[in-house]
Amino acid sequence: MSLAFARPEEKNTANGFLRRPSQVRIAFIAAALLIIAALVVFLITNPLGPDRPDDLPVAEGTGERQITITEDSQDATGIIPPTFDIVRVDPDGLAILAGRAEPGSEITLFANGNAVATVPVDSRGEWTIQVDTPLETGDQELTLEMTLSGAPTIKSEQVVVIAVPERPGLQPLVVLGQQGGASRILQQPGEGIVSGELSLNIVDYDEGGAVILQGRAKPGTLVRAYVNNQLIGEARADEEGEWILSPDQSISPGVYDLRIDQLGDQGAVTARLEVPFERAAPESTRLQEGQVIVQPGKSLWRISRRLYGRGLLYTVIYEANRDQIRDPDLIYPGQVFATPTVPEPVDQ
Repeated sequence: MSLAFARPEEKNTANGFLRRPSQVRIAFIAAALLIIAALVVFLITNPLGPDRPDDLPVAEGTGERQITITEDSQDATGIIPPTFDIVRVDPDGLAILAGRAEPGSEITLFANGNAVATVPVDSRGEWTIQVDTPLETGDQELTLEMTLSGAPTIKSEQVVVIAVPERPGLQPLVVLGQQGGASRILQQPGEGIVSGELSLNIVDYDEGGAVILQGRAKPGTLVRAYVNNQLIGEARADEEGEWILSPDQSISPGVYDLRIDQLGDQGAVTARLEVPFERAAPESTRLQEGQVIVQPGKSLWRISRRLYGRGLLYTVIYEANRDQIRDPDLIYPGQVFATPTVPEPVDQ
C-alpha cells in the first residue's frame, strides 16, 4: 500500500479541498485593492489637513457649514466705497466735487453733518456734485455716504476739510484726509498767478473805480507792483502772508503788463510774476447784476463752468463781450464781462 501526503501550503481544512499557491496570491491582491479603494473614498469625503474648515459654525439641523460676511469683510463683496477725486471751491464759496462709488448707487454729501446734496452714481462708477449755495465761512467738514439697494449704508473713509476765509474773494484751503493715511492738499489759497511763495489772486475795483490788487507772499516781505515797468505802489505781507495793494497813481483804461516783485531783507527781488492786465473804464467797474471781473488764472471756460455749470457755454460770454474779447483764449485780469442768463433747461 502506498501513502500520499499533501504539502502544508496546499491544505485547507475549512473548505475540505486543496488550493493552489497562485490562487492565494490573487485573493490577497484583490483584498488589498479593496482596502485601498475604501481608504481613497474616505479621504475624499472626509478631507484632512489645514484646508479643512473645522472651525466654521454648523447650521442647526442641516449638517452644512455656513459662512457669514461681516462689515469687516465688506471689501470681499467687491463693492466700491465712495471716494473724493476732485474738490474745487471758488472764492465765493461755490463748490464742484467729483469722485467714484459703486455703479447704480446714490451718493449723499454732508457738510458738518448736514446733508447738502444727493446724486446718482453712473454706470462707470462716477459721480459729480455742484453746490449752488455758497459754503459758510469757517471750517467745513465734508463727508460721503453711499446707499445701494439691498446693502447697508457705506460711509467714506475720506474727509475733506475746507477753510472758507471770512474775507471775500480769497481762495479757500481744501485738504483731503483719510483714515490711516497722510493728508493731501487739494487746493491752496491763491490759485491765481503763482511764482514760489508770491501770488496774485485777485484784481478788483473799489467804489470809485480804483484798482485793488490782492495776493500772498512770504510773511513780512515787501511787495511792489509795476505797470509797464513803472512802479505803481507797494505793500507789506502780513503775518499770514496776505497783501493788499492800491496803486498810488491813477491808471488809464487799457491793456498793460503787470509785474509783481517780492523783495528780500537786502532789497533784492526774491520772487517775480508777470501777467497781462486790463484796466477797465471806471464807469464799467460799478458792477451790475450779471457782470463779473476776470480774475488771475481764470479762463472763459472756468467762468462759464462756475456760472452755468458747463464750461462749453463759454461761447455765451464770448458773444456778449465780443467788443472786449479779441481771442476767446486770451482774456485779461481786470476785464469786466457781462454774463447773460442762459435759458432753461440746459442740457447736462
